Amino acid sequence: MFRSKRSGLVRRLWRSRVIPDRDGGDGSQRRGARLRTPGSAPESDGRTVTCCLFSEREPGGPQPPPAAAPGPDGAADGGSPERRGREARARLLLLEQELKAVTYSLLKRLKERSLDSLLEAVESRGGMPGGCVLVARTEVRLGGLAAPPHLLLGKLFRWPDLQHPAELKPLCECQSFGVADGPTVCCNPYHFSRLCGPESPPPPYSRLSPNDEQKPLDLSDSTLSYTETEATNSPNVTPGDFSDASTSPDAVKRSHWCNVAYWEHRTRVGRLYTVYEQSVSIFYDLPQGNGFCLGQLNLDNRSETVRRTRSKIGYGILLSKEPDGVWAYNRSEHPIFVNSPTLDIPNCRTLIVRKVMPGYSIKVFDYEKSCLLQHTAELDYADGPYDPNSVRISFAKGWGPCYSRQFITSCPCWLEILLSNNR
Repeated sequence: MFRSKRSGLVRRLWRSRVIPDRDGGDGSQRRGARLRTPGSAPESDGRTVTCCLFSEREPGGPQPPPAAAPGPDGAADGGSPERRGREARARLLLLEQELKAVTYSLLKRLKERSLDSLLEAVESRGGMPGGCVLVARTEVRLGGLAAPPHLLLGKLFRWPDLQHPAELKPLCECQSFGVADGPTVCCNPYHFSRLCGPESPPPPYSRLSPNDEQKPLDLSDSTLSYTETEATNSPNVTPGDFSDASTSPDAVKRSHWCNVAYWEHRTRVGRLYTVYEQSVSIFYDLPQGNGFCLGQLNLDNRSETVRRTRSKIGYGILLSKEPDGVWAYNRSEHPIFVNSPTLDIPNCRTLIVRKVMPGYSIKVFDYEKSCLLQHTAELDYADGPYDPNSVRISFAKGWGPCYSRQFITSCPCWLEILLSNNR
């Protein structure tokens, strides 16, 4: 019975793998019909689940059958389109079988509890990330190439175009966080984020006509004391599974490292959320966990644009204070957009807004760079109020010189992260 259940868990995990668009297209992905949810968004691209797993093969590894040599007329000998199609399908089938054997071999090393945790994370798409799934750091081999276990499962369940473990960053609550060469490694793909690379070209520029929403943001309202903000715009919170870490008795004894304000256009909704823990989830709807639940914040007469954007927040972001700075991990199925003093180009008048795709993370605030900038940068070029310790994050909608929304106050749903100087 024990083996039967483990085998069933392994089969369910294999069926839950990401199957990229075979046309290449825009990188849309498929899972089993069981896991498809309305509005689900792609996380990466690739052509097939197998051929993109490892792009190169060593001479010593098993090779696919060679293609037929071209004949005098330039076509392959006896190579009608139908035959070439059959040969390509045969190569893909061979690779698929090899990948399945390697994956089954790795998963069968895990205990039943680890398989349960891994399956829960994969089927919930990170909504319930589960515990660490530790395995020996022994590399697995596929097609003559070696890869660490967390790279294999990361490619299989999240990012088929992932090529190197250096692209992955363990989340701060993972046992692999800060451990580069330990004997074991966590292979839960939802305990990792993918590091942001060079930004893709922005959408075409569209100039707005002047209006009231293009005024500089007045930061005075966002720095009210806790008692002032609690008396106004206090959310109607209903009891549930989400605990408020900012008001627990143990948390009050510690110093906070940031406050979070939630805005809809130019209106702040709810009170400042004070963060004491090392990390905090900020979300609209999360199956399991605690943190700042934006879905519980009520506001009369919301516009349809705000309602649509709020529905895209989903699992939201994970904000974490780490030794080198503050990181934001995009857990939602839509991009987030970030502006920070340490992401800006020094002494440049152009506003820098970084786009962070689902599943990716970015260092939104660098402590060392911030200290350097505050001693060397000239701030008289800034338009309107400037806070060197403030980070702004917009859900689903970008802003700035390359977008139709020139100011963040034109974004439907956004966060203001007010960092404390006590680090």
